[in-house]
Amino acid sequence: MSQIPPQQLQNVHIPVLLEDVLTYLSPTKGETYLDLTAGYGGHARAVIEKLGNDASLATLVDRDATSEAALQSLIEAGAHFIRSDFASAAQALANEGKQFDMILADLGVSSPQLDRAERGFSFMQDGPLDMRMDQRGEQTAADIVNTYKAEALEKLIRIYGEEPHAKRIAQAIVEHRPYTTTGQLAGAIAQTVRRRGKIHPATRTFQALRIELNQELEQVKRLLPLLPRLLKPGGRVAVISFHSLEDRLVKQYFADVAQSGYEAELQILTKKPITGANNDVTNPRARSAKLRAAAKIKK
Repeated sequence: MSQIPPQQLQNVHIPVLLEDVLTYLSPTKGETYLDLTAGYGGHARAVIEKLGNDASLATLVDRDATSEAALQSLIEAGAHFIRSDFASAAQALANEGKQFDMILADLGVSSPQLDRAERGFSFMQDGPLDMRMDQRGEQTAADIVNTYKAEALEKLIRIYGEEPHAKRIAQAIVEHRPYTTTGQLAGAIAQTVRRRGKIHPATRTFQALRIELNQELEQVKRLLPLLPRLLKPGGRVAVISFHSLEDRLVKQYFADVAQSGYEAELQILTKKPITGANNDVTNPRARSAKLRAAAKIKK
């Protein structure tokens, strides 16, 4: 468990696009809420307040032990907590026949995860090359950069990082390994590729490693088909994504399900994504956020 007090964890994380989430989920007293990426509880607390402060109506999911510590006050107030990745939790709940009035999936890495050097998500502070969202996992980012062949590294950096210099970076990683810290890896990349404006040359590679290690896109692919089963008729779902690969999956799935004629299960509520750059300008970490929402059609 984290040594940071739960109250401090809540204070350092500002929930992204909170007002828009509340608008599209439209919580009403007595309704049930599933937060598949509860994190430090920012969205959950706001929704539960709208539910009449009845935490027992909420099911909170997260695979991070630090999140479980930050959510203790809600758990003690009656919220059901599942420590799991969101795809596995969604599958288990669907198998049990559970349905909810509201579902939220905020797919981003939380600020405390990024800001704590020991988690290894960021190169802004030197720390172990970890990046595990679930600390129970055995593989770390260090295992990937130190064991993958150059061709495999190039592929994941090019696809998951959308990095045009993937081949050069992959070759440099292999030539200079082993790595144990974020600073070592970021330094090797910085010596290989020039900085593009304000963006550090290691940014996209770190994103790619995080996605690969935590199977983030596979998680989204597994989750999306489960959403109609998990929603009550008239229920609403909101998904916040932070990079184009995730957003593309959400956009395509919503479109496919909404356009399937009489068999359509979802109605899209956001014709265009709600963007953090326009709607959450006071939160710098929200700049790349995109919110898409849909409702289950009543039949």
